[in-house]
Amino acid sequence: QVQLAESGGGLVQAGGSLRLSCAASGRTFSSFTMQWFRQAPGKEREFVAAIRWTGGFTIYTDSVKGRFTISRDNAKNTVYLQMNSLKPEDTAVYYCAASQYGNIEYWGQGTQVTVSS
Repeated sequence: QVQLAESGGGLVQAGGSLRLSCAASGRTFSSFTMQWFRQAPGKEREFVAAIRWTGGFTIYTDSVKGRFTISRDNAKNTVYLQMNSLKPEDTAVYYCAASQYGNIEYWGQGTQVTVSS
């Protein structure tokens, strides 16, 4: 059974940091692009960052550039999202996703991140 399991969310003050993890299991993900999305209350889900399992190519949405870093540990089949200098507007449920050939095939269950001002 394919599973993406996020962890690491929580409550943090503005300016603080959190590291989210996404543990992938159930199949080989070497051909997939791993992505982080987020959804704030009353808003649509939005793309945050992506990384390929191989090659290390990364991309970020403009609002998190310079603050968030996506990385992976192939040996652990885990993708991370290091979030620094957090702002209240970063408050959202963060989702991990795995895509192949431009199509998202798997989603995690999400982890809540709340940034207090």
